[in-house]
Amino acid sequence: MTVRTTAPTAATRLLDAFEGVIGIPLPVRVRCWDGSEAGADADLTVVFRNRRAIRRVLWSPNELGFVRAYVSGDLEIDGDIFRLLTLPQLVDRLGKLSLRSPDRRIVLRSLATFLRLAGPGLPPRPPSVEVSRRRGAKHTKARDASSVSHHYDVGNDFYRLFLGPTMVYSCGYWDRQPKSSGDSGTLDDAQIDKLDLICRKLGLGPGMRLLDIGCGWGSMALHAAEKYDVSVVGITLSREQCQWARARVEEAGLTDRIEIRVQDYRDVADGPYDAISSIGMSEHVGASALPGYAAKLFGLLKPEGRLLNHAIASVVAREGGNGNGLIDNYIFPDGEVLPLSRTVDAFERAGLEVRDTEALREHYALTLRAWVDRLRDSWDDAVRLVGGERARTWLLYLAASALGFEEKDRLTIHQVLAVRPSDDGSSGLPRTRSLWLG
Repeated sequence: MTVRTTAPTAATRLLDAFEGVIGIPLPVRVRCWDGSEAGADADLTVVFRNRRAIRRVLWSPNELGFVRAYVSGDLEIDGDIFRLLTLPQLVDRLGKLSLRSPDRRIVLRSLATFLRLAGPGLPPRPPSVEVSRRRGAKHTKARDASSVSHHYDVGNDFYRLFLGPTMVYSCGYWDRQPKSSGDSGTLDDAQIDKLDLICRKLGLGPGMRLLDIGCGWGSMALHAAEKYDVSVVGITLSREQCQWARARVEEAGLTDRIEIRVQDYRDVADGPYDAISSIGMSEHVGASALPGYAAKLFGLLKPEGRLLNHAIASVVAREGGNGNGLIDNYIFPDGEVLPLSRTVDAFERAGLEVRDTEALREHYALTLRAWVDRLRDSWDDAVRLVGGERARTWLLYLAASALGFEEKDRLTIHQVLAVRPSDDGSSGLPRTRSLWLG
């Protein structure tokens, strides 16, 4: 524990308590509501603006308590958010406090300090942007539409701050010589290269018909129509995305070749299509609905038609989320990140033939860090557009996600290419990967 040479203040007592339960010195500075400060003279200061910040952590001594304190503004981070999120064992140890610990006396002493500093009070109300607990079956059409709206209908101008002119909200493909993560041109190039990679994997060409499931702001549809001369139907459950995408299509003069709909994938009935792209959408499908999703896509494809499914995957199963953290309560309600094996199994059981899968884990880490840089550079505009709570939510989410993809045993992302074989078993694919990639 850190040696103190002055009378204990709120900050020194608080830092001592945290170090007691963590078991190691923390390389941070702590500032409290009374102006007191303690800790290493580091470039990272954790600011407890009021006693309520401590009560939030006490009532939810895990990831959710920290998230609520930060999102609400009761706790501030003065410095690099990545440094706080990578402090060894911090959130993990706080979430596993137990009176059965070998250091039980230290834990009890620290807990008593927290209680005294927190003061009396009921559990603080969650921040207004937290998703209320919902009842009923998951992944109904109405509930999925509500979940998608929560995440995407927060303002197109807000998303543009960190997505940039491409308006692509998925992992880029960093095929060119990397520059700094904050170089907007490099990020934009990575997104364009990703769209082009998908088009080439799908074998798109003039006269073909593409279905883009979860079309977002229309970027894939526009790229495919402009560069590969295909007709595209793009579907989304977000009305704000649809409005923006339709305006882009009209501005590009491509209304005769691109149709953007507000539509659930389960309601698409105008197949067959030569190709289907699903980019960053199947995370919303869920384990229980995955077999139906795979069967629906199979039915919408022509024989020898290709499917490209671009989706985050977990290294271990995380079905249904843990219901107790940032992603479940603030970002993707009802989202489920499944192992790659579950997706491949569902596709094969539906009759699709999986021909290729490509992992892009490091690519997503680069993309997320570039988004963080852009959001921080546009912070005042972000707060003006969506308010402080939501802006802090997105910054925390993007930063934590970047770290999740940088660690090899947490998250990854795959592009899975599958085909619907013809009745005679033909896939329609050239024999080698180099040939079908073009």
